[in-house]
This record gives sequence, C-alpha cells and structure tokens, in this order.
Amino acid sequence: MTKRIALAYLADFPGMSRGAWRHPEVDPANATDLEAWEKLAQTAERGFFDLFFKADNPGTRNDGMETYAQSPFFFYPLEPLTLISALARSTEHIGLGGTVSTSFFEPANIARIFASLDHLTRGRAAWNIVTTANDYAARNFGLDRLPPRDQRYAQAKESYDIVTSYWDTWEDDAFIHDKTNARYFDPKRFHNTNFDGEFFKVQGGISIPRPPQGHPVIIQAGASETGKNFAAETAEIVFGTGSSFEGAKDFYDDLKERVTHFGRTADSMKILSGVEVVVGETEEAAREKQEEFEALVPIDIQVRVVSEDLETDLSDLPLDQPIPVERVPKESNHHQQYFNEIVALIEKGMTLREVAKTYKSSSTTIIGSPKQVADHMQEWIEGGAGDGFMVRGLWNPGNLEDFVDMVIPELQGRGMVRTAYEGRTLRENLGLARPANRHAK
Repeated sequence: MTKRIALAYLADFPGMSRGAWRHPEVDPANATDLEAWEKLAQTAERGFFDLFFKADNPGTRNDGMETYAQSPFFFYPLEPLTLISALARSTEHIGLGGTVSTSFFEPANIARIFASLDHLTRGRAAWNIVTTANDYAARNFGLDRLPPRDQRYAQAKESYDIVTSYWDTWEDDAFIHDKTNARYFDPKRFHNTNFDGEFFKVQGGISIPRPPQGHPVIIQAGASETGKNFAAETAEIVFGTGSSFEGAKDFYDDLKERVTHFGRTADSMKILSGVEVVVGETEEAAREKQEEFEALVPIDIQVRVVSEDLETDLSDLPLDQPIPVERVPKESNHHQQYFNEIVALIEKGMTLREVAKTYKSSSTTIIGSPKQVADHMQEWIEGGAGDGFMVRGLWNPGNLEDFVDMVIPELQGRGMVRTAYEGRTLRENLGLARPANRHAK
C-alpha cells in the first residue's frame, strides 16, 4: 500500500531565501498584507497540504544593522496567532499552526489563545512549542541571555502540562444550554487545574469549552537529547532534520523508538523532514531558477546566518580559508540541530564561503522536474526517513504555486497525496487520535 505523505508549508514573506525580496517577481510589502497571506494559504489548501505553518521569534536583531539591512533575516513582521486567526475565515480545511514560546508566554494565555483558535477554525489549530533560541528575544523580556537549554525545556514541560490540563477544564458535554431549567453548564463537568512546580504555580481553569480537537495538535522541533525526549513525550508533529537521507532516517528511527518509552505508539507522531523544492518543466529550467535566486543573496548575510546558528561571530575571518577549529564553540545553547550541521561542514575542511553557501538550516534542497522532485520525495518516504515534509517556501507566492501546480499532481498520480480532504479537523486529516479528557469517566 502506498504511504500517504503528510505535508506542511512553512510560510513567510518574501520567503526563506535570503535574497527573495530582491527578485522582480516578489513584492516585499506582502509581509504585512493580509490579502497576500490569504491567497498563499488558499494556494496551500488547493494543494491539499495538511498544515499552513507560521514560525516566529519574539525579538529582532538590533545589532549589525548594516548587514541585516541587506536581507529580512529572522524578521517576523506579523505575530503568528493574530495572522492565523485572520486566515481562519479565508480557509476551510487546512490546519493553521503558529509558534508560541514557553519561555516568554504564560501557560494560561497559551491555553486560552489556542482553545479559542481551535473553536474559530472548527478544529484546525496547532501549537508549535518552542523555548526560543536566541538572546535577542531574551533581552526583549528583561533577560541578558537565555537560561541554559535544559532549564528552558524543564519550563516548557511544566507549561505543556498546565496548558493541556486547562484544555481539559471542561468535559466535552459540560455545556448543556438547558434553557428550561436555567442550566448553562453542568458544574460536575468542570475541573480545576492545580499545579505547583519550579517555574509555575497556578490554580483555576479557563472559561472556554473544550477545543473541538480535544487538544490542538502539538508541534515540536528540538534536536538535542533533551529536545528529542521532550518531543517523544509530547509532540504529534515533529519538524525533523532533513539535511541528508541518512541523517533524516537516523533521526526518524531514534525518535520513533523514544516515543514508545513514554507509553505512546509510533503512529501517534508524524515526523516531517524539512525540504526546499525548486521545480521547473525540466531540470535545467529548475536549476536556472535556483541559481537566479541564489545570486541575490549577499555573502555577508550568508556568513551572518552561519554565525547566528554557530553562536559565534565569524565576520572577521577570510572567506576563502577554512574556519579555524578554535573558533568553534564547544557546545550549543540555541539550535542544536543547526549547530551540528555547521560543525559537520567545518570538519570537512570547507572554507567560510563554502560553508555559508552550503548551509541549509537542516533542510535538503530538491531541484528538478516534477517527476524528479516526486521521485526524491517518494524514495525518502518509502525508505523510512519520514512521514512527510515541511516544505520551506523559498520565495512567495511563486515557489508554492510551482509546487502545487507541478509536483502535487505528480504525487497524486502515485497515490501519495490526497485528492480531497477526508476529515473536518487537522487531527482527522493527519490520522491522529483525539485525546480523551483526563477527567471523563
């Protein structure tokens, strides 16, 4: 039986390519244009994607501005939940996911926001749990730098426990709306959350009925040992490493095995490998398109990207010499997955220029005709390296339109992508079980 591919779209304007904003076909002003976002989400829905996902970081870079002025690098003009709430009315089937950091947002607020969003979308909401991975955000919230990774994950686990408990405040049939007997709800079906932890102490509930999905779908992307254990315990979608087939398969096998240690089944989690796709009518046309966009990325920005994810400034080093080993930090406190990828490139003896041009933030890039792209994706899935893909939009809207118009029909012809949405909720479309209320008898 052909395996169905789960698909998420990592959406942003002007796109994930650092030079996309400079291309004549791209309008940088779309970053704050709701109509442009609506059309993008509708295109993903036309391509039968499971999830339309908006990343975030609650801070902005405020140094090295001359370099950052060359590219909207790590700029997030719109707060994701405000945006995906607006997209709820212009979409019908596709899941809508957004990032909210447990390091800077209180659990009660997270619970209320996502419960509301799940109702407004009729069961299409997803929460990407992050601990935040840069000190710019920390300084926005009164800290000099982020706490150590293990501490951030311990806080995230407490936040997750509280949020999911709040979502179970009311049993599914608690709101009876009995006008005759003046009973709006059944008090016996209300349950307090009482939590006294290291980071949070709460007592109470939320006034929102239980979300249509029971719990909005949980997304996570940690790649450190702590992060992988957290994902194995809590996550239902994991954005996995996709820099190579071998690396993706190792990550997939490791995480699926860890899931069982927490009393879960392997199919209770979907692992989506990060992928960038450049498709053309022919491979030659696709490569010309890729080269055109790559040429728009200033080398200063590429070096800055590597510096950020390696957590050390490399801007003083010569571009055409290898990066000295002594300049590489001993460990990462931010993105472990990205850090490891850069270190692996450095260990190959690449020059700084080569590292900067090669580094893809743990995504693989597929370039080719529709058939070649579909072949690559099919081999990846059937080889056991993932349950699907998190497609990173390199430039928008053109990159997504190319994928939907050329690759999706090829995958549909192979029975690997749906031709109609099967369910009403994101959980149903992904084949994920609806959690039972912990208090229901």
